[in-house]
Amino acid sequence: MSKISRRAFIGVSAAAAAVTVGQMGKSKAVAQQGPAIRVAQTDNVVNLYSSRHYDTDQTLYDSFTAATGVKVNLIEAEADPLIERIKSEGANSPADVLMTVDIGRLWRAEAEGLFQPISSNALNQAIPANLRHPEGLWYGFSKRARVIMYNKSKVNPAQLSTYEALVEPQWQGQILTRSSTNIYSISLVASMLAAHGPQETEAWVRGLVANFARPPEGNDTAQIQACAAGVGSLALANTYYLIRLAKSDTPEDRAVAEQVNIFFPNQRDRGTHVNISGAGVLKTAPNKEAAIRFLEHLATPESQAIFAQGNNEYPVVEGVTLDPILASYGSFKEDPINAAEIGRNSAEALRIMDRAGWK
Repeated sequence: MSKISRRAFIGVSAAAAAVTVGQMGKSKAVAQQGPAIRVAQTDNVVNLYSSRHYDTDQTLYDSFTAATGVKVNLIEAEADPLIERIKSEGANSPADVLMTVDIGRLWRAEAEGLFQPISSNALNQAIPANLRHPEGLWYGFSKRARVIMYNKSKVNPAQLSTYEALVEPQWQGQILTRSSTNIYSISLVASMLAAHGPQETEAWVRGLVANFARPPEGNDTAQIQACAAGVGSLALANTYYLIRLAKSDTPEDRAVAEQVNIFFPNQRDRGTHVNISGAGVLKTAPNKEAAIRFLEHLATPESQAIFAQGNNEYPVVEGVTLDPILASYGSFKEDPINAAEIGRNSAEALRIMDRAGWK
């Protein structure tokens, strides 16, 4: 996941205040700026712009085509360039659906006025209310838990409890995490804002920064590797990164996974922070009905199993079997906050992180 520009993110927040929300086979390309050619409406195609970079997602598209006869044309790139492309294309955009990871990206597209509300009983019944926009602008289709990972030789899990407790003196020089510009970091702090408000959250961020093992660098895999190597004893990371290492063909990766375990924080109060990968129908979608059918397909038990097995994520639909290695780490209570609130808090979270020195 690429870094996000502080100026761009906070600028979107300001613009959001003025936005009133509520009113090809596989063809893969890199998102580029340039004029778009308006695609005629048809029931036989859906044009998907996606920043999910998982090859297993192709199974989702193939299964949709097999079930409906509707072809999926895929444009794949990072989220921010895709959002800029849709804005540049304007009313002539061929895009029907934007799919991306993390509520912060969905919120940015929402704040730019790119989505339209849709009404779908199938989606509303399948997807919990806290994992979808209240007005149907976007829906979550998979979950990722941001947990505390610990070095098993250095930490007794009985020492762990909550995100809030990571600021305690015993963890000085022990915390590993990504940069403040990473959307996963921003969303975690945004969830803390929802729980505690700005003053307490800023005090918490300052305490966390004081306990960093090193200046933030690298992705979640790098945090887990550093934790296993003893650079620090605790890492903030999404669960599926550890499962990837555990399932790797490389002995060194599996050795890293053996040295690290997962702790689900805040089980005695609000629960562990979860984020989503999700999608919405674009305001200018030329194939709206096909786009809605596509989203409904993503919420079927069959598709949810592909999400769960393909990228070691948690499904949003109850009763879907988890990847067995992920399941071996146990179940957990998740924070029930609506993802939309996390998105709205994102820009303020980044400002707090800036002030507190989270680089």
